[in-house]
Amino acid sequence: MTIPRTQLVSPDITAYYHCVSRCVRRAFLCGEDQLTGKSYEHRRYWVEQRILALAQVYCIDICAYAVMSNHYHLVVHLNRQKAEQLSDREVIIRWGKEHQLPSLILKYLKNQTTNSEIQACRTIIYLWRERLYSLSWLMKEINFSIAKQANQEDQCRGHFWEGRFKSQALLDEKALLAAMAYTDLNPVRAGIAKTPEASEYTSIKRRLDLLNAAQAPRSRLFPFVGESSHKKSDGIPFRLIDYIEWIDWVGRQIREGKPGRIDNKQPTILIRLSTSHPDNFDLCTRLERKRCLWVGSSKRLQVVKHRLNRQRLHGLSI
Repeated sequence: MTIPRTQLVSPDITAYYHCVSRCVRRAFLCGEDQLTGKSYEHRRYWVEQRILALAQVYCIDICAYAVMSNHYHLVVHLNRQKAEQLSDREVIIRWGKEHQLPSLILKYLKNQTTNSEIQACRTIIYLWRERLYSLSWLMKEINFSIAKQANQEDQCRGHFWEGRFKSQALLDEKALLAAMAYTDLNPVRAGIAKTPEASEYTSIKRRLDLLNAAQAPRSRLFPFVGESSHKKSDGIPFRLIDYIEWIDWVGRQIREGKPGRIDNKQPTILIRLSTSHPDNFDLCTRLERKRCLWVGSSKRLQVVKHRLNRQRLHGLSI
């Protein structure tokens, strides 16, 4: 039975989600077409830049991403608190970066509206505020833009993406860590990159590149704030150096059915992550199990099951 999107994505349950969106057919519409030899590699850059651009508009933080040849992964944090703290004018400015503002809102900005018009404007602004932390709206605007560009380039019409995006709710920090590692290691597992730092169009490469840059620009990614931080909405609750080591460790493990891994001859990172390596590696290998829509501890899964009043929950217990 189809599960409503309102139950799959609920900020009241968790703010973290792992999303996947795939191209139609089995063609490499973002990479290199093996039949014709034509390269569409530049479209991976389109997707990456679109994700980073919308991160500046939406109150949705980008934790991790990986743009592959025919699909992309995205791990996000829905920052509803940030959206609710924006003033009405800030909401309008954000929404206006990507959308044409109606004349009524333009009058509102110039303080030229009547009392009845002000109420109408506030209704519109309320709707926009909710959309600024809506995962469905973010994914829609990423995919629509890329599909439009690709169809114009190919001089064709029709679907570019394979239906709606798939999502997994990440119910705790362990699930978040596994989803981010799974995402950042996608090129290594696919055998198209030898190391995370050589993985093009991934968040881990972007973070590492910015660390090495003399004058680093804004990363536009959700920052790591460390496990000691109690303000989880301000960043990812791990230290960046620990996460880098964790990626290195997981990437060296042989995964059944996947050709790629980090060669053990590569230099190791010595700092160890305090969480259990075997448990988390096992979770990474099971993350895309069919019908897995919620990821978290058994206790958290039971809470969600009770909250949604469901008899059965298609979740992955960790």
